[in-house]
Amino acid sequence: MSLDVLTFGLNHHSAPVSVRERVSMSGELIRPALDGLRSAFGGSLKEATILSTCNRTEIYCAASPEIAEHVPRWLADFNTLETGILKPHLYQYNKDQAVRHAFRVASGLDSMVLGETQILGQMKTAVRAASDAGAMGTLLNQLFQKTFSVAKEVRTQTAIGSESVSMAAAAVRLAQRVFGDISATKVLFIGAGEMIELCSAHFAAQKPKSMVVANRTLERAESLACKFDGSTMKLADLPNRLAEFDIVVSCTASSLPILGLGMVQKASKARRHQPMVMVDLAVPRDIESEVGQLNDIYLYTVDDLGRYVQQGNDSRQAAVVQAEAIIDGRVQNFMHWMQSRAVVPVIRDLNEGANQISAAELDRARKMLAKGEDPEAVLEQFARSLTQKFLHAPMVALNRSQGAEREQLIGCLPKLFPYQKNEH
Repeated sequence: MSLDVLTFGLNHHSAPVSVRERVSMSGELIRPALDGLRSAFGGSLKEATILSTCNRTEIYCAASPEIAEHVPRWLADFNTLETGILKPHLYQYNKDQAVRHAFRVASGLDSMVLGETQILGQMKTAVRAASDAGAMGTLLNQLFQKTFSVAKEVRTQTAIGSESVSMAAAAVRLAQRVFGDISATKVLFIGAGEMIELCSAHFAAQKPKSMVVANRTLERAESLACKFDGSTMKLADLPNRLAEFDIVVSCTASSLPILGLGMVQKASKARRHQPMVMVDLAVPRDIESEVGQLNDIYLYTVDDLGRYVQQGNDSRQAAVVQAEAIIDGRVQNFMHWMQSRAVVPVIRDLNEGANQISAAELDRARKMLAKGEDPEAVLEQFARSLTQKFLHAPMVALNRSQGAEREQLIGCLPKLFPYQKNEH
């Protein structure tokens, strides 16, 4: 069965955060999803990797093309969604377009922040998870090794990542729009993952009045807080302490909102309606969307920050053109490797067939020699019989062919059997 590289997914270009959060898969869901995917499609899907971040959920697979029409339903069912809700936002790439998409994603060309590097680490994590689940094989291994190599080449040879405005930097700048100088503000970080760590570094550079980390695991919160001389608090204390903070940045893996409308209303009232900036970088969202309707609350989602950072992308378009040219060349190389790989079984079968013919004729020649027949005559018959056996199939095909098929065979045979008569 012929396998193609297929990609299915949705991202910040194709779907709003309200849809993306419904198919986002936390780390513990990846293994069951991979198992379910392979179980659903059996031998039609040999290999798979799932990449799920704040901005995208994508399935990369080595599979038979006919599964394409059924994957959207599987993805919807796995996430307990109606297919009609999901399908308008899904994209699908096949063969070279799927390869190009993987290269562009890893290189930061498809990111909300053009040229950002975080996605490359997330993709490597996804590949490790698929490998641990036994879902990787030769084709996807080769694809992702090439993907990581291309990403490195793009970042080395172009200025794609220079002067990029990161999501963390954007969070600081949006807070400055409200407060101006934020050195007098108190900042709360909810979560202690990579994104919060990046944000804390950017906010710490502005020297706010205080910085506090609230996290489910207190040890991780303390580890992060000590980097900027901050303090920690329990998540359970949020309802009573939220009013203390001017800026709240949240990014957890919670499947349900941590900050609801009622809690924020109470905090806003306790603050006597002083402004509060809330940055929700989580998918699924940590802060209920209705919070944004409160007069004194400035709520920014990951999509809001994305629109802000897009403003700085125009200056790097020359680098994008250069990066796309590199990617186009590497896609061609990979597709050539795939095509060469497809020929391997045919070559193997040809070799096995030829070896069987040779072994049979050699066995016959040895028996003739054992009977005492003339070695010279045996060798002549061996060579003649071997030649006839090798040429039998193509000669039959040529004799039975007609019209265009015969013309095609006549054109191919000299390439397959490039033997010339000796000229005297």
